[in-house]
Amino acid sequence: MPFVLGIIVGIGLTIGFAYLSDASISPSTNASGQTALEQRPMVNWDVVNKDWQNFTSGVRNVWHKIDKR
Repeated sequence: MPFVLGIIVGIGLTIGFAYLSDASISPSTNASGQTALEQRPMVNWDVVNKDWQNFTSGVRNVWHKIDKR
């Protein structure tokens, strides 16, 4: 059980630190209008949100199928 708890806490900390790191980046542009490579976010949070919505809707669909039996 401590091993599983450690994995869950590790995943949570990794996601949390990635989010905080990305949230602290201020989008500044150079003369050509492109952001500097060092200031690009690590994670595309729009894709994460889309994947999370797909995952939760899939879980809901499976739950409703199980619940109807």
